[in-house]
Amino acid sequence: MKKLLALMSGIIVIILLLLFGVFEINHSSQKSTSNKVLNIYNWGDYIDPELIKEFEKQSGYKVNYETFDSNEAMYTKIKQGGTSYDIAIPSEYMIEKMKSQKLLVPLDKSKIKGLNNIDPKFLNQPFDKHNKYSVPYFWGTLGIIYNDKYVKPGSIQTWNDLWNPKYKNQIMFVDGAREFMGLGLNSLGYSLNSKNDAQIKEAYGKLKQLTPNAKAFVADEIKTYMKSNEASIAVTFSGEAADMLAENKHLHYVIPKDQTNLWFDNIVIPKTSKNQKGAYEFINFMLEPKNAAKNAEYIGYATPNKKAKEILPKSITNNRQFYPDDEMLNKMEVYQNLGSTYLEKYNDYFLELKMYRS
Repeated sequence: MKKLLALMSGIIVIILLLLFGVFEINHSSQKSTSNKVLNIYNWGDYIDPELIKEFEKQSGYKVNYETFDSNEAMYTKIKQGGTSYDIAIPSEYMIEKMKSQKLLVPLDKSKIKGLNNIDPKFLNQPFDKHNKYSVPYFWGTLGIIYNDKYVKPGSIQTWNDLWNPKYKNQIMFVDGAREFMGLGLNSLGYSLNSKNDAQIKEAYGKLKQLTPNAKAFVADEIKTYMKSNEASIAVTFSGEAADMLAENKHLHYVIPKDQTNLWFDNIVIPKTSKNQKGAYEFINFMLEPKNAAKNAEYIGYATPNKKAKEILPKSITNNRQFYPDDEMLNKMEVYQNLGSTYLEKYNDYFLELKMYRS
């Protein structure tokens, strides 16, 4: 009996050891597999798909690519931490907010190759001094696109031109509080980052007079409407405009002469990252001039990569509406993090304006 018990005990021990070994093998295999996956969180249609394939081929990583439609949606998902994103591409004011809340990994510059390819004027911006957390990806402006079939060329030069009663129910606006409130503030000569209650209220009052001219507050639909001649005017981003112009010869993009938004989208590594090695490989891949140039030509936004810019056709880089000179850039403002109180105030006014229109 004792021998039988001893035999059974030995068998149980062996089974446990085998099970433990299998678990370790599987666990190790899973860990190895997870390290060969790179989770990227980016705006929709904001990278040339061929570059994803090329990166996977070159690096051996499998890329999981997810998209967001606003900085706020991206911020919320990363803060919740449900998904372990290795790369994200937020805008400047959101980078400022995320770093203050310790949601970003400080960059190890020794692991980054090609940062010297970036034009110095796009580095060391106020939202991320010394680029401690971010690497420039794209930049651009907020402006006005119009169709010369309906609008006389040269008749729209400033934000204030949009208030003309003849444009009633003709203008499409980006569905964003910062953009709409910002153009209202700029039209009055105020900062689009104003925290002056009187200025904000004045801008709200003036924008209320603009709402009869609004056809809709939308996002990607602007492209469809403008390309197909179904709208006369739209307020949109420079890269979106470049895509539209390529499809319709009657379209023109204008940077308002008064003031407007100069924006930056940068690559960051969120705290959720479980594959920082892969994240640095992706950053280095996108910093290569040929890759940055290919991406810029596909997307239509301006590249901060000066060596990539040298590769691009001169017909693109000499166009001051999409690559404005320093004199034009000096009249532009970058969005700053307003803080919860004023961000809520901008959002509330914006919602009221949309409801007022309807």
